[in-house]
Amino acid sequence: MSQAHTVFGSLKDYTKGTIELVSGEARHYVFSNIFEVASKAQPYERIVVGKNLEYVQEVMRAEGVSPWFACAHDEFALCMDGEVTVDFIRMKHPPGAAKNGAVLAGDAPEGARMGHVKLKRGHQVLLGAGNAYRFTATVTGVLMQQTVLGDLSVQKWREICLS
Repeated sequence: MSQAHTVFGSLKDYTKGTIELVSGEARHYVFSNIFEVASKAQPYERIVVGKNLEYVQEVMRAEGVSPWFACAHDEFALCMDGEVTVDFIRMKHPPGAAKNGAVLAGDAPEGARMGHVKLKRGHQVLLGAGNAYRFTATVTGVLMQQTVLGDLSVQKWREICLS
């Protein structure tokens, strides 16, 4: 029996993978490497790399300071590479429940500061509904976020899947 060897990728060191079809047609599948997607992205551009109905996985290149984001529903962010600090504000006027996905919360969201969380590779943070959050990365890294498809979600399927 052969041993499996796990290799962790990073923004500076990843191998583009492949997909082997067992059944079906290639057009029914997508395959992307989050590190490759992040390497070509603008800082904090929310690129959709996975989708199931209205739910999406977005990859972001964490570089410098992000804008303030907010969401009417819970989101999760997972640090895949680098170190990222997440600052939180309990918003005085959170986004309405009818709005899906993250929205920009302005330059200085009104509300009480709640503190921050420091993420390293493999750490996950809850981005609670009604809170503004901002990412800060002193070293370029990669975040993967679970959310709902929204106005800030960027879909680049042709670019991701055919490159």
